[in-house]
Amino acid sequence: MTYHYPSFKHRRSPIEELDSPLPIGRTVFSYAMNFVAFAFTGLALLPLVAILFSILQQGLPQLKWETLTSLPAPVGVEGPNGFGNAILGTLIMIGIASSISIPFGMMTGIYLSEFGKDSKTASAIRFITTVLTGIPSVIIGVFAYAVVVVTKGGFSALAGGFALSILMLPVVALTTEEALKLVPTPQRLASAALGANRFQTTFKIAVSAALPGVTTGILLAVARAAGETAPLVFTALFSDNWPDGLLNPTSSLSVLIYNYANSPFPEQNALAWTASVVLVSLILALSVLSRMVTRRR
Repeated sequence: MTYHYPSFKHRRSPIEELDSPLPIGRTVFSYAMNFVAFAFTGLALLPLVAILFSILQQGLPQLKWETLTSLPAPVGVEGPNGFGNAILGTLIMIGIASSISIPFGMMTGIYLSEFGKDSKTASAIRFITTVLTGIPSVIIGVFAYAVVVVTKGGFSALAGGFALSILMLPVVALTTEEALKLVPTPQRLASAALGANRFQTTFKIAVSAALPGVTTGILLAVARAAGETAPLVFTALFSDNWPDGLLNPTSSLSVLIYNYANSPFPEQNALAWTASVVLVSLILALSVLSRMVTRRR
């Protein structure tokens, strides 16, 4: 009996397979999918580009140094017209919010990742923190109004900072937890093998390695708080003067934009557009800074 072995002469090598052109059908499908991907990307970017173009077109002509350093002028009065008090008030309230939310948020994230982990207490805290991220900011403003404004007897920068800290707290806590989870376990084991206790391993090894991710979360939380309006309407209200202590009504960029955008006077409408340029620039700068920190990891 004679066996006929199959011939492999007609088969091409893997290199020839890679060098050969794709079938026409697959080539057309590939180009079509690329076109669809670029089209949807353009549609997603279109609202952002339109918003930035509109804000820059309306706000840049009035952007001057005196606008950033002077107080809002009364309608019809000649003189410098700016919102320096709103810039300073925004920085003050963000500073108060950061001093409250960053320490508590980081410690919460460290507990959830390193000490509590799968315990029932940690699961409850994680659930509450996750729910807190979805609560509307206006509800947080009403809560801060009842807790601080009513008890202290007036609107203040302290109440505004407290409201913003509630918004920042869950973002800082959850990003801290996720950043710590990305630290490799062998680093913790190596620290323990060298004689370090759990406290030293957590704060000198794990937290140090996760610091870029934690910083990114903090910057994103600050960027979110800087653009909030509803909590500050209920807590800090507004003022046309420079901030005078932490227990008095304080102006902010977001509330100024809200008030002046609804004003019937063109001077205040123009000031709202210029304040929008400053606020958007601040938020974009924080977002870009967070991306730069992430790339250095």
